[in-house]
Amino acid sequence: MPGEQLSEQLARRVITTERVMLAQFTLRKGCLVPLHSHESEQITHVLSGGLRFWLGEPPGAPIDVRAGEVLHIPSGVPHQVLALEDTTETDVFSPPRQDWLDRTDTYLRSAAPPV
Repeated sequence: MPGEQLSEQLARRVITTERVMLAQFTLRKGCLVPLHSHESEQITHVLSGGLRFWLGEPPGAPIDVRAGEVLHIPSGVPHQVLALEDTTETDVFSPPRQDWLDRTDTYLRSAAPPV
């Protein structure tokens, strides 16, 4: 899968089919993916490191997901994530993320450390 550097702290590799998208992310410690939502259901599997998710609006209690753990995010649920340490994770989306395919995913391209 070809790689794409989205910001100084965030890189991804993506493969997609008609109904499913698979993405592997590398996040540096402190990387914050801002609050967003999408039509796709999402399954996140942390391979190494750890992520802190906040789901809903207003955000609920933080959910920490560590290496070997999985989190499901239903369609349309707002969420944001913070890398607790350098992390590699895989996301599965269904249907595929159209904003990624047409490169209108500006929220990811501006992922930055928390202020």
